[in-house]
Amino acid sequence: MQAAIIHGDRDVRLENVPDPVLATDGPGSGLDAIVRVAASCVCGSDLWPYRGVDKVEAPRRIGHEFVGVVEEIGANVENVRVGDFAIAPFHICDNTCVNCRNGWSVHCLHGGFWGSDPQTGGSADAGQGERVRVPLADGTLVVVPGQPDPSLIPALLTLSDVMPTGHHAAVSGGVSKDSTVAVVGDGAVGLCAVIAAKRLGAAHIVAMSRHADRQELARQFGATDIVPERGEAGIAKLKEMFDGIGPDIVLECVGTKESMDQAVRSARPGGQVGFVGVPYGGPLEADTMFSSNVGVRGGVAPVRNYLDELLIDVLDGTIQPGRVFDAEMPLSDIPAAYAAMDERRAIKVLLRP
Repeated sequence: MQAAIIHGDRDVRLENVPDPVLATDGPGSGLDAIVRVAASCVCGSDLWPYRGVDKVEAPRRIGHEFVGVVEEIGANVENVRVGDFAIAPFHICDNTCVNCRNGWSVHCLHGGFWGSDPQTGGSADAGQGERVRVPLADGTLVVVPGQPDPSLIPALLTLSDVMPTGHHAAVSGGVSKDSTVAVVGDGAVGLCAVIAAKRLGAAHIVAMSRHADRQELARQFGATDIVPERGEAGIAKLKEMFDGIGPDIVLECVGTKESMDQAVRSARPGGQVGFVGVPYGGPLEADTMFSSNVGVRGGVAPVRNYLDELLIDVLDGTIQPGRVFDAEMPLSDIPAAYAAMDERRAIKVLLRP
């Protein structure tokens, strides 16, 4: 089979790799499944190793978002069947440990991440390939009822990461009926945060974006206003729009020091920042938070815990997050897919094996 391998800075290649096989020994034996990938994609967080911010010590599989059809199951798998169409969250979990039961499956005591050390609960397999071995299949995979219409696959794919991550930003920020919300970041996660804020009942949603195509999509997703300004000008604009004090909640979906600073300084006194951008930058300014009473909550999204409720809304068409995919390429064009994301020529690229 073929899979994407990252070798170093701006060096992703499609290569032949061994076919995955079910585990035959060890603690995970009998609990895994083999999934034939129907669609995967490139994530903004994949760009950190691609750009050399995260150093690649040795060539490895990459990609943590995929959906597909179950081809094989281990002897002890009970909730997943061969032929099922399933969504794989970006993290592996048993969905039964105390952290999973508390709503924090991303911190599963027995789980891990795609493309990481299997000895620590992760999987050396990753999503940008033709097949993947899924550990802890009963806990990790979410089965889609029946066989989905092909037109739904992009939306289902967003449930592996970006839609639940945008939702996590909104939940962490405390978005509720009649909230005023600003979203910092117009990538796929930021756009999904707009969907999430609308879904949770926000009355006023400002998307901070300087790109016409993303602005238009944000409006279609529920943004009531667009603010293209950044930094001091963006903060001043938000203050002006909301009684001179700023919105109730700011959702930070980028991860840089500048975006987090803007988020914290934009919220009204006593407001809240929900952050999900992978942090690359300096520390939070505690004195700013202290002087404004602005709270900050968020982090890596417990995707598996959100999947069931969000899947219902995708299946009935209440939300359409699949529209964040504005480019589709075959897996064989993986270098071009990364370049398009890196150069911001695409919001998000869907890959077909």
